Amino acid sequence: MSANNDLIETVLVIQGPNLNLLGSREPEIYGHTTLNDIHASLVNQALSAKMTLRTFQSNHEGELIDRIHAAKKDTDFIIINPGAFTHTSVAMRDALIAIDVPFYEVHLSNIYKREAFRHHSYFSDIAIGVMCGFGPIGYQLALSAIIAKNNH
Repeated sequence: MSANNDLIETVLVIQGPNLNLLGSREPEIYGHTTLNDIHASLVNQALSAKMTLRTFQSNHEGELIDRIHAAKKDTDFIIINPGAFTHTSVAMRDALIAIDVPFYEVHLSNIYKREAFRHHSYFSDIAIGVMCGFGPIGYQLALSAIIAKNNH
């Protein structure tokens, strides 16, 4: 974590439930890119910007909350795809508010073109920005925004 609060050195990418199945899960919605592919691309992008990028995925809400809490000590910025917890987890929302680390919310699919219950996010109103419906490129867009912020 940077000693200068204006300089971003460490970015954490948090992936919620079922994202470990990317590449094989509902490819008509989520595509064929795997989670490892997404993470490898982000690591390369971060290295080019001289940033450290860490990744974490869990299917368990408590583990995600524990990692969010730990981010307070070692993270300057978060990119999060809460998966289905987007629409249900007040606890994860509260954890993000509690640690006061800025974050971008990312969704592979356009949640507003899907079932009505997916139209509400517990995270969007507290996020710096939301990338939704861009597929895997949404993660790169979020990291590009962080890199641009770091260069100003």
